[in-house]
Amino acid sequence: MTETGKPMQIRLAQPDITDVERKAVLDVLKTPTLAMGPQVRAFEKALASFAGVEHAIAANSGTSALHLAVRALGIGAGDEVITTPFSFVASSNCLLFERAKPVFVDIEPKTLCLDPDRVEGAITKSTRAILAVDVFGHPADWSELTRIAKKHGLILIEDSAESLGSKLWERPCGSFGDAAVFAFYPNKQITTGEGGVVLTNSEEIAKLCWSLVSQGRDESGAWLLHPRLGYNYRMDEMSAALGLAQLSRIGEIMAARTRVASWYKEALQKVEGVELPCVPAGVTISWFVYVVRLDPRFSASDRARVMKGLQNEGIGCRDYFQPIHLQPFYRILLGTKEGDFPITESIAQRTIALPFHNRLTQNEVRYVAEVLGELVASVGKV
Repeated sequence: MTETGKPMQIRLAQPDITDVERKAVLDVLKTPTLAMGPQVRAFEKALASFAGVEHAIAANSGTSALHLAVRALGIGAGDEVITTPFSFVASSNCLLFERAKPVFVDIEPKTLCLDPDRVEGAITKSTRAILAVDVFGHPADWSELTRIAKKHGLILIEDSAESLGSKLWERPCGSFGDAAVFAFYPNKQITTGEGGVVLTNSEEIAKLCWSLVSQGRDESGAWLLHPRLGYNYRMDEMSAALGLAQLSRIGEIMAARTRVASWYKEALQKVEGVELPCVPAGVTISWFVYVVRLDPRFSASDRARVMKGLQNEGIGCRDYFQPIHLQPFYRILLGTKEGDFPITESIAQRTIALPFHNRLTQNEVRYVAEVLGELVASVGKV
């Protein structure tokens, strides 16, 4: 409570924007070039360097970037792609855009990422690729997924939309797949407002993405020459300038988010009935969100009561993620149903994303932890 007796108001997420970012955007507005200019190229170069890859192609959203990657890799009708049902829906939608079929495999219960031990059993003669997701910034098991992909001659797509700055055994996320993506929505580690990027070491894939992102134009840049079907997925100059400024502060931003995560760990580690995120050996997490789980004795309705209680106390929260295979149109399209992926379904009904951003104070984190602990204890007695 505040001194007035009213609940605190703690936002679920907010971007970390400073005068550095404001100046960068205003400087672009002083020029005549608001699109297809030097800021986008500079941002692409900086992102490629950050991820340790040869090429980066900026796009207007993470979804657009993932669609570009899928199309540039030649995935299409009749192809099956093994992927996770525990993700934001765009990771599977991008396959449907190209008329490929998502083939879901259940997740690993600690990391919440695609379980490599289940992947080989899902491979058929129609399998073309594996698309794994770094869930909540935690790297998927890219070492094992790479081994499986090479063994079976499959494409590996890395959805690192949530993991800019994360590492697996000191190798950066965004550098494992045949193509990878980052995303820059305002709740991500860095933001461009809306935006994304394709990352790859393949010059062929990069050239295709550069064409596809700009209406299918060829390398000559001729304005009305379109040798292939493309899209207007371009990032504008203001967004790229914002991203460049944010990326220049990435060390500061990641340190702030790590500090908030450590406060949550300290405040919640003794709260009965709440499970904290897993960070195994070899993993460096660039924190995207802070998602806890109620333990398995709690139901979805218990979780709903806890979330309602948090909201009543001014605490933003969200139920990350709803299983993709249980989304209404996936049920119709693929015939998926409850019980198909029990680990995903069990986790999904118990997750709660707590307020998480750079500007949270330790007192606010303690308040969230205190209220959460009281609510869980109360619901557990019902």
